[in-house]
Formats: sequence, structure tokens, C-alpha cells
Amino acid sequence: MKRFSGILALFLAALVSCEKDDDVTGPENPDNGGEQPVTEVFLSTDKARYSPGEEVEISIDEVPSNAVVRYKHLNEVVDEENLSSQTWSWTPPSDDFRGYMLEVFSKDEDGEEVILGTVAVDVSSDWSRFPRYGFLSKFGDISDDKKEEVISNLNRYHINGLQFYDWHYKPHAPLPMENSSPQDVWKDIIDREIYFSTVEDYIDLAHQNNMKAMYYNLAYGTLDDYEDYGIGEDWFLYNDPNQDWKDRHELPQPPFISDIYLTDPSNPDWLQYLKDQNDLVYENLAFDGFHIDQLGDRGDVYDYSGNRVDLPNAFGDFIDEMKQDDAEKSMVMNAVDQYAQENIAEEEVDFLYTEVWSANSYGDLAEVITDNYEYSNNEKQTVLAAYMNYDLADNTGQFNTPGVLLTDAVIFAFGGAHLELGEHMLGKEYFPNSNLSMSRDLQNRLTKYYDFMTAYENLLREGGDFNYPDVSTGDGKVNFGSWPPQASNVAVAGKRVNNKQVIHLLNFSQATTMNWRDNEGNQASPTPVNNLLVNLQESGDISKVWFASPDFEGGASRELEFNPSNGQVLVRLPYLEYWSMIVVEYN
Repeated sequence: MKRFSGILALFLAALVSCEKDDDVTGPENPDNGGEQPVTEVFLSTDKARYSPGEEVEISIDEVPSNAVVRYKHLNEVVDEENLSSQTWSWTPPSDDFRGYMLEVFSKDEDGEEVILGTVAVDVSSDWSRFPRYGFLSKFGDISDDKKEEVISNLNRYHINGLQFYDWHYKPHAPLPMENSSPQDVWKDIIDREIYFSTVEDYIDLAHQNNMKAMYYNLAYGTLDDYEDYGIGEDWFLYNDPNQDWKDRHELPQPPFISDIYLTDPSNPDWLQYLKDQNDLVYENLAFDGFHIDQLGDRGDVYDYSGNRVDLPNAFGDFIDEMKQDDAEKSMVMNAVDQYAQENIAEEEVDFLYTEVWSANSYGDLAEVITDNYEYSNNEKQTVLAAYMNYDLADNTGQFNTPGVLLTDAVIFAFGGAHLELGEHMLGKEYFPNSNLSMSRDLQNRLTKYYDFMTAYENLLREGGDFNYPDVSTGDGKVNFGSWPPQASNVAVAGKRVNNKQVIHLLNFSQATTMNWRDNEGNQASPTPVNNLLVNLQESGDISKVWFASPDFEGGASRELEFNPSNGQVLVRLPYLEYWSMIVVEYN
């Protein structure tokens, strides 16, 4: 549900098809009509994340003749072997927090390498170092095959954590009990049937794929039957100091069964009550942590004694209380439109999570990520809940591929991750809404974007200082512009990471909107450019220059010839469509 003021009208439209069978977001062998360079075989791994020393099981749909598989870390070859089987294993180096790209290739008649397929591998002992967050939102009577298919498809995108959205019974009674055991079936806030066995099976499947399973609930909410649970009037937030009106989040009834009445997250009785409820959940379901939701800026709110409640501070204390009660559990809290994010960043949350509303432009989107780095002293990663083709999702249809890829290119280039993938792709804040489906082309291309984010995580998401390199054209094929982007330009952004200068080229040359949501699904595809001559203002003792793009050869890296002269370096870029990355390495 929308966690922002001015919320409610969307829900009836959102529910048009929220319970239909989803087109599961599973990639297949690429078929794009030859419009962009793509790979020919499909690879997958058995888990979304691996511990150091853990063996990786790899599968390929067919074994090309004379094929070789090469294992790379940031363009450096760490291993290579002939490919002879559809399944094989590989044990990465023992280093923790490393991304790898596996490249399957052969040589043509002229002895030139041809990339046939790629897949990424993340070796990280802690998922929060490089979170790739997905969701689950439907927990009805689902077949085992369907559940396995959903998790398998999310695994191929390397999703390493799942938010179990609206799995619960009520915000103040998340797990309904009967005779000291969980009920087999219950109804949620919108009267959907929830099966305990489905929730339990999804948790088990997530763990088998090395994904974290996060229990979703509000920090401070009840339905209208709160008195039946012993919740007192003095536990609530009020809109006035005289306690005339409880603060509440109004919902259309039907389909919802109640409004949500907001409790005071700093009230000690409420805190203890919710801790007890959480303990009950953890005793019966193997959730790895608590995904805490809120409803954004509520204006002035008061406790039962008429004192104004400072919600940002209260949220910080709430996280601390929950962490103390369940120290081994992960914690994540939604900062709705960045509300209370500075307070959240100071607490023991695994990463920072922002549901984006007023940040409308691509530049605004990047600024949310860089602000979060600043709030956390560059210690915590960012995941954005940013809903694509928002108005289009009022009705059935398909997501617009250019809009999705440009938005993900910006988020990933600035080191963020995008909460967008579950049983379907998100178009609305009510996660079960699946009005829009992904085309096969979008599924296949997005697979390569997630491979790219995973393989190059040590450049994209691990330290460094953002900068804006001076880049110019060598042949007039495109117009370069500094960040933030402008329509008709290729925007340039970068980061210095140790001895490497990373340069991102984000192509807005044919952009029809600079609003990342692409509300109506009208964003245009950029025209691909081959063999682009690029002039980099780079000085120093350069050892190599290399290139990679999720739009080209499955994200495989390619070393470039370079010609340094008077503080400038001229390179020929093989391909630019949505996003290409150049890396300059120094001795």
C-alpha cells in the first residue's frame, strides 16, 4: 500500500488484476531480432550468493563446440577451462565480498573471440554488503512447482534478499494462533487467503538459494479490533493534543477490512507488545529479520498525554529496541520519501531503503543514493523502491523496456539497487498488483543488468569517491554532457575507486522524458552507437583501459587500446546503447 500522504484513490485500480496468474519474471534464451549484440547460450548458477570457499554449481542450456569458460574479477582472468558439460562446478578464490563474471566464448574462423554467454557470481559472507532486494506478495494455495519457479527465476537475477509483503494476518497480530499453533489459513487486510505452508515453503526455498527472508510489518499500526487484543487507548498517536482524533491511515472499504490506526512507536507498552508478537513469528517461521514499514510524514502528532511525538527520533529508538530484542536478526526500515532517513542511518539497519516519491528526475534519483551514503558515512548501501510506469499500471499491459532500463542504469551506476522483482515486476506500491507484465525482451535484458551489477559490484558499490569526468566526443556521433542528465545528451558520471577511474556513459540522446518513472510508458529507446571515439581528460601513469556494458556481449569486459597525449586519452568504445562503463587503471 502507498506509504505517503494523498494515498488512497489508486487502490481500486490497483486491484484490477492483482490476483491474476503472473508472468513469472524468468529469463529465457535471448531473442531480440538482432537489434543489439547479445549472447547465444543461457547460463545460471545454483545460488544467489556464495560464502567464501563455497562451490558454485553452474548450468548452461547447451554446450557450444570448442567453447571455453573464463572466470574474471574486474577484467582480470582468475581461471579458465574448456567447456564440455552442461553442468559443472567452480570454486572461486577465498576472498570475501567479490563479484565475478563468467564468460563462455569460442573463436571464429579468423581467430577472434566470440562471447556466447555470461553469468555473474557474488562471493559475500554478508548479504547487506551488496543487497539485491526482491519481494514476494502472494501466499495463497500455490503449487510447489510454481513456488520453486518463482524462487528459481529470482535466483537468476541474483536476488539475495526477499521482502515478504503483506504475508501477515494483521499489523498488530501478524501470526494468528490456534491452540498454541499457527493457523493453517488466514485472511489479510484485503481479505486474501494466506497459507502458512506457502509462507513457510517460500522461506525454505529462499534459504536453499542463499537468500534472506524478511518479515514485513508496520512499526506502528493496528486495525479497528485492537481492543480485542488488549491494546490501550493510551498507546496511540493523535492528531491533536486533546486526543480527539486518533491518527489513522484511511483505506477504501471494501476491499480493505479496516483503516489502520497508528500507535506511538515510542510507547513502551506498544514496544513490548510488538516485541512479543515478533518473538511469536520467529518461533514459528524462520524469518531472517524485520522489514519495518512506516507511513511517511504525518505532520504534528501527539501522544496520549498531549505531548508532540518526534517520529524520526522515535523510529530510531524503535529500531534500537527491536535490535536489542532480536540481536541476530536483520533490520531494514523504509524511509518514505526519505522521511527519517538520517535517524534510520544511525541505527543497526542492514542497509538504507527509500520508497521514492517526490524525487522525480533521474538526477533526483541519483541524489537520494548519494545522500544515503552521506547519512551513513559511506557505510550502508541503498535499495530504492521506485515504481515504474506508474500511471500505465492502472490498467493491464506491459512495462516499457526503455524506461525500466534507463532507470536501472542510473540506479546501478550510482551504486544503488532497485526493489522491482518478485513474482512480477512492480508498477505500484501495493505489491500484489500485477497489471503490467514484462516482455520477454525486457526479462532477458534485465538479466544482464543484474549480472552486470553483481559482477562489477566492487566498482559500483564498494567505496570510492563520486566525480564527474571530463569526456568529449572524438567523432561527433553523440553529445556528451555533465551530470545531471539532459535530454539529447549522453550524461557522464564517475567514481574514483583506489587505482581505478570509473566512467559511466548514460545515454539520454533520444529521451522523451526526464522523469524516471516513465509514467505513461513513453520513454524512447536510444539509438545504438558502434565504435564511438571518446576523448578522456585523464593524466597519470595509465596501465590499461577497459570497457563493459550490460547492453553488449552480456556484460563481458573488453580491454581497449588507448592513446595518451598531453593529459588526454583517446579510446574507441565498441558500443553505447543505454549504459556503457569505461575503467581507466593506473600503475
